[in-house]
Amino acid sequence: MAKIMEEEITSYETKTIHKEIVEKVEKLMPKEEVIYDLADFFKILGDTTRMRILSALFHEEMCVYDIANLLKMTQSAISHQLRVLKQGRFVKHRKEGKVVYYSLEDEHIKHIVEQGMTHILEKR
Repeated sequence: MAKIMEEEITSYETKTIHKEIVEKVEKLMPKEEVIYDLADFFKILGDTTRMRILSALFHEEMCVYDIANLLKMTQSAISHQLRVLKQGRFVKHRKEGKVVYYSLEDEHIKHIVEQGMTHILEKR
């Protein structure tokens, strides 16, 4: 049984029906490191708390305490998620006195959240 599967995999890997298309697409594909970075980017979006934070920041710049209040979570939990979002360049911060305010990093992030919402809501 294992030998059959090995042969199937080998024949699958070597058989090409449309060689020109494969070669064309291969040249257009991003480098592996970019693919890995993109996968990591979308992994960050795979957490509901982080998505809730991004949804809130889509509308308004907010401090960690207000986000915690809005989402009914601890300040510590929100701070942890904001740290992940900041490392992934989803959010930026600015300090005013002792209060730190968070907002979306740039228009790209706003568009990604907006496009995701549009895609989800069109199916409902």
